[in-house]
Amino acid sequence: MSRSYTIRTYGCQMNVHDSERMAGLLEAAGYTRAAPERADDADVVVFNTCAVRENADNRLYGNLGHLRPAKTSRPGMQIAVGGCLAQKDRAEIVRRAPWVDVVFGTHNVHALPVLLERARHNAAAQVEIAEALEVFPSTLPARRESVYAGWVSISVGCNNTCTFCIVPSLRGTERDRRPGDVLAEVRVLAADGVLEVTLLGQNVNSYGVEFGDRGAFAKLLRACGDVPGLERVRFTSPHPRDFTSDVIAAMAETPAVCPQLHMPLQSGSDDVLRRMRRSYRSQRYLAILDEVRESIPDAAITTDIIVGFPGETEDDFAATLDVVRRARFSSAFTFQYSPRPGTPAAALPDQLPKAVVQERYERLVALQEEISWAGNRAQEGRVVEVLVAAGEGRKDSETRRLSGRARDGRLVHFAPGGAAVRPGDVVEVEIGYGAPHHLVADGPLLSHRRTRAGDLHEAGTRPGGAPTGLGLPSFGAPAPTVAAAACGVEVS
Repeated sequence: MSRSYTIRTYGCQMNVHDSERMAGLLEAAGYTRAAPERADDADVVVFNTCAVRENADNRLYGNLGHLRPAKTSRPGMQIAVGGCLAQKDRAEIVRRAPWVDVVFGTHNVHALPVLLERARHNAAAQVEIAEALEVFPSTLPARRESVYAGWVSISVGCNNTCTFCIVPSLRGTERDRRPGDVLAEVRVLAADGVLEVTLLGQNVNSYGVEFGDRGAFAKLLRACGDVPGLERVRFTSPHPRDFTSDVIAAMAETPAVCPQLHMPLQSGSDDVLRRMRRSYRSQRYLAILDEVRESIPDAAITTDIIVGFPGETEDDFAATLDVVRRARFSSAFTFQYSPRPGTPAAALPDQLPKAVVQERYERLVALQEEISWAGNRAQEGRVVEVLVAAGEGRKDSETRRLSGRARDGRLVHFAPGGAAVRPGDVVEVEIGYGAPHHLVADGPLLSHRRTRAGDLHEAGTRPGGAPTGLGLPSFGAPAPTVAAAACGVEVS
């Protein structure tokens, strides 16, 4: 009888995609995924951790503590911890939670099945942390969670040195996939019925630095737009320092690239940006947004903002509020600064009192809420195309609505009426009401297109998730024919 598994994922889209690879590896090794209602009874529980969020450590060890009685009563059960916190804490995890069986890092995801088997055979915890990427995750099998949307990594790691961020020390320096390998994966997904891909990287618009092509990301966007069957292309996250006009042109001129941009601001104060080592200033940031909106007038722009960075004054915070007013973000992910051990900012003087940070945070959230709501009210009366999703609307069963994303990334709740609409189908609706965080369309459907993705969702099947490449590291300088693929030239 095969052993069952469940994966608990914390953190960013990178971690979500890594969990798809972990699931693919386990299923290739003969494990079966535990049903959601039986997840607590799984034979193997994998934690894919994040080290960026505040109290990530406490959250992990709290969850491990809750599993201890189950592990005691079921000796055959195994617990594995991977991801960024595992890369950081290493053997400390087993010291604090000796009932953990496996600890693996961000650079050796591929080793998970072997480490589980070795831990069972040796009846001892296995801690294996690689110091550098051994196999690009996208060469590994995957259990894709969606039939209509897929993640595609174009790079891993980061070459920036932001003082608040621990990611470079945990994910390593940037390694770029070859353009032909990226496009091969995109083509496979589109051939399997996927309508939307999101290109992933810690800094997507520095893509190409490893093989010396500064224009590689813009070329890649255009090439993805030529993939048959692919209707939507998104990407996350860019860095303002590396954002260039050729990328904006590629977004504007490639119909499949969605009019959406997530552009982290972090602070509107030039002094704070300098202490963060963000290598751009507020006027440069706003100039990028102006250029984007000139080329893509309907672009929805979102951002990340940190409140209470060490030494932030009231004038610094006022500068952030000023940039937020001028930028008119459709939404923002706002965070209260918390020191992350191992980052330069954790040792900076003038750490702010919690009460001061909280009060500023609340002012920022109130301002952004006002801006978001005004932006969403401006959508009332517009006709939008929605890719229907599964699980996006928490209250859909109560309201008898379905939900999905417009091309600009806004969440839309709509009434299907009597139509048999499935996740993966595409509908057009007229927006009747704009709320602060979503749009509502309760009128009749203006159109409904049944898709192959909808057929697959109805049948309960998923994209194949076959790895692209030969299982070897697949990054670095591309061969000439592969490089041509990024310019739209067909590669066999």
